[in-house]
This record gives sequence, structure tokens and C-alpha cells, in this order.
Amino acid sequence: MSKEKIIDTLKDIPYPGFSRDIVSFGLLRDVSFNQGTAVVSLEVTSNDSSIPGTLKQQIEDKLNQLPEVSQTDVSIIFKKPQHTPPPGATAGGQGPSGPAVQSIAGVKHIIAVASGKGGVGKSTVAVNLACALNRALEKKGKPHAVGIMDCDIYGPSIPLMIGINERPDIQGDMIVPIENFGIRVMSMGFLIDDNTPVVWRGPMVMKTIQQFAANVNWGELEVLVVDLPPGTGDAQLSLVQTLPLSGAIIVTTPQSVAVKVTQRGAMMFEKVNVPILGVVENMAFLEMPNGDKNYIFGKEGGSHVAAALETNFLGQIPIMNEIPQGSDQGIPIVVSHENCQAAASFLNMAESILNKLQ
Repeated sequence: MSKEKIIDTLKDIPYPGFSRDIVSFGLLRDVSFNQGTAVVSLEVTSNDSSIPGTLKQQIEDKLNQLPEVSQTDVSIIFKKPQHTPPPGATAGGQGPSGPAVQSIAGVKHIIAVASGKGGVGKSTVAVNLACALNRALEKKGKPHAVGIMDCDIYGPSIPLMIGINERPDIQGDMIVPIENFGIRVMSMGFLIDDNTPVVWRGPMVMKTIQQFAANVNWGELEVLVVDLPPGTGDAQLSLVQTLPLSGAIIVTTPQSVAVKVTQRGAMMFEKVNVPILGVVENMAFLEMPNGDKNYIFGKEGGSHVAAALETNFLGQIPIMNEIPQGSDQGIPIVVSHENCQAAASFLNMAESILNKLQ
């Protein structure tokens, strides 16, 4: 029996308390099969000491259902997460080995805004989408129920785009996110000076993301929007292995080069069983004075990505001077021009996303 068949079987085992399976969480350390014996090794980081026993029993029961398996050898390395100070309080060190699977108390849904391509306006989409989600939830009687976790460690732009220029308070050992326009925000940009570059290797990036989850008092949130850096590197993998994502929003522009790179990057979420909620096409067209649409960067790139990924095409964001101006001034267009075409697109996307989450 092949190693791949054992792994496929283990994908049917959810991590206790989550809908995600143990394979997509990256818990497997070794899998092999020899003369009827299936050997599986895992590494689990959790405060719950009952997790290893539960997983061991589930794995053994599942493997024993396979006709080729006559014996199982399941070993689990169990670690408890170390207490970590707030980001910026230490100058070095590495995060714990293996993903520390954890939920965020009070947060109902976590969605990632991602793109394999830089320069597509992903952070702009994340900020305006968060504001649109907040507006939609306000109508449902749930104000102040949206947050943004800025995981672009090397180039945090969310503070500028949402008009925050201060440092967060610390209560006990928890950071209190800063709120503006009804959105609770946490970003590396709050913890470093404007002229200080973040020169970190992968383990420090992963540790910071874990701390943003464990050491930030997010309060009660309906949706936490996570702004990812472009690509499929340490930040993205650490996030999808650490947090129970409800799904991902993929951002692209119409150009062929953006479409191809974005589509390839989005496949990372499929490999780790994170559902893709939809695709947003940013900078889709420029509306002329006579009402015609000028497709400067090409046409229908977003719908092509959505079709290739077999997911929903959430809509197009037009090119408008007010969008970058609002980002520079710290007032998202959903807030400053709520009746314009771009704001309407974001609001429609928010309603669609909330419906899918429900």
C-alpha cells in the first residue's frame, strides 16, 4: 500500500473541535507502510492534554478499516504552547516547532485576503471589504463585529489605509487592537517606526503571526479579515496551519501575468483544504465620461481565475482616483464615498461573503 493512500485516509480525520483535517493542519511528521504495518507520526501543540489520545484512537480506528493494514504504529509528539510576549517585546528567537492549532476566542469566522501576485491592490481590497462587511453587519444589528489582522510583516500598509497612527495599549499580557471606522486592527506597522525595516527570517514571521492570534484581545467578532502578503511563503503557510480559516478571498487584476500568478498561488489553499470563497478583480476598468468602460489592463481576468478555481466571481472594482486618494488619506472609499460604484461593488461582495459564511 502506498504512502499516499494512508495520507488520503488520514484526511478524513478532523482535528478535535475543528472542521479542518489533521493533514491540512500540517501535523504529519512521518508516514510509511511495511509488511502490513502502517506507521504514522504526528506532532501536536495544544493546551488540551486529551488531544493526543483522541487523535491516536481515531487514527488507529481509521487505518484498521483498510484491508491492507494488519497492524498500526501511531506515535504523537505532544507539546504545550510556550507563553509568548507581545510582538516587538523580544528581539529574537523562534516559534514552537510545528503548527500550534488554535482558535481565537470570540471570533466566529476568519477569512484571508490573498494573492500570488504583488501590486494587485490586495490590502486596499482587504480594508474596504472589512468596512463593507462592518456596514452589512451593522444592518443586521451587529456593529463593531469586524477586525483586520495585517500579516504583511515586511510591508504593513493597513495602518496608513485605515487612518491609524498610534501604538496599541497592552492590558496584562494581551494587546488591545486599535479601532477606527468600527474596525479593530492589529498590524506590525503599529509596533515599528516608519523608517525601520523588518529584516526577519521565516521563524520570526511565523512567531509574530501566532502572537497576533494568541496575544491580541480581539473581543467578540463576527469576521476577522486577514491581509496576507503576496505569494505562498512562510506567512501564508503559518497562517493556514495555525488558524481555522473559514475561507480565502483571492484578488487579481485583469492582466494575463497577474491572472496566471494569482491562479497558481491560490492553489495553495486548495492543497491545505481551505475553501476559496471567491475572486475579486481589482482595477478592472476605467469608466469614461460618456459611460463607456475602458479596459486598460485587459478584460475578464477575474472571471477566468474564478472559473479555473471553480469558485464564485465576486465582482469588479473599477479604477477611480478616489480609491488611492482614500488609501493615502486613511479613509477607505466605502466610508468616504459610500454611494459610488466601487463602494457599491464592495458592499455587494460583503453581502455575498456573509451569505456563504452562514
